[in-house]
Amino acid sequence: MSLGNLIDGRAIAKEVHAETNSRVVALKAGGVVPSLIFIRVGEDPASRVYVGMKERSAMKLGIRSETVVLPNETAEAELLDLVKQFNDDDSVHGILVQAPLPSHIDETKVFSMVSPAKDIDGFHPVNAGKLMLGEKGGFVPCTPGGVHELLIRSSVSVEGSEVVILGRGNIVGKPMAAILCQKKVHSNATVTICHSRTRNIARYCRSADIIIAAIGVPEFVKADMVRPGATIIDVGVNRVEDPSHEKGYRLLGDVDFKGVQPVAGKITPNPGGVGPMTIAMLMRNTVLAAEQQAVNFKK
Repeated sequence: MSLGNLIDGRAIAKEVHAETNSRVVALKAGGVVPSLIFIRVGEDPASRVYVGMKERSAMKLGIRSETVVLPNETAEAELLDLVKQFNDDDSVHGILVQAPLPSHIDETKVFSMVSPAKDIDGFHPVNAGKLMLGEKGGFVPCTPGGVHELLIRSSVSVEGSEVVILGRGNIVGKPMAAILCQKKVHSNATVTICHSRTRNIARYCRSADIIIAAIGVPEFVKADMVRPGATIIDVGVNRVEDPSHEKGYRLLGDVDFKGVQPVAGKITPNPGGVGPMTIAMLMRNTVLAAEQQAVNFKK
């Protein structure tokens, strides 16, 4: 198998950003400046990095962004009140509450407080329901939406394919399954969700045309679990302690990349695969929110 089989997430994200930028220009020509609010509670190092990356992407695209940082001890009621304030602010088109939140705050309650019209993460029950029902007008969660774009733009045939999703989380696994099983172009897949209680996961993986790994176990997918020629999408980001490393740890995906790449038909690198697409889809959702709100305002 040729090793020229990488799915370049950075290059595809650049394409998406270019399309988003043209929509930003059109909005500004009509007097609308897309606006995005980030809310971060506490000083989680990973959250600081992720929000910083999103801020820089927004700035490059001409999207106005602001980050509100609250102390770790912020009461849940205070956070909910802040979200409501931004819900009521017509100059704000998108709201993102960065996870994880401190343990004393109910994430589900906070995500459900965000207006569905401004829920660019796609976590609100209304948007989750629209995705499940195949309805238009909602927001698709950014990571599974990004994976779908990677497959489409890499000419991976999804229709009729056997897809195995490793992980049943609300952020990736479940919405990913909902996207791929829709009765729509670039979907129509037969989807199997595997998780920690699945018996003999390798058996399911070996029958798959596409494996999407979001199970949260470092290098879980090995070469002997992959059918030759299958497409492998690695969503995982796992911190593994490593005293020999400068930072004292390494970040590993859910796929044993070195072992699997020679077997795979196509495969995402990690980093440089799914990660850039998550941010690209967030920016695209923000612009979509601005477009939809501008239309509703005119009505």
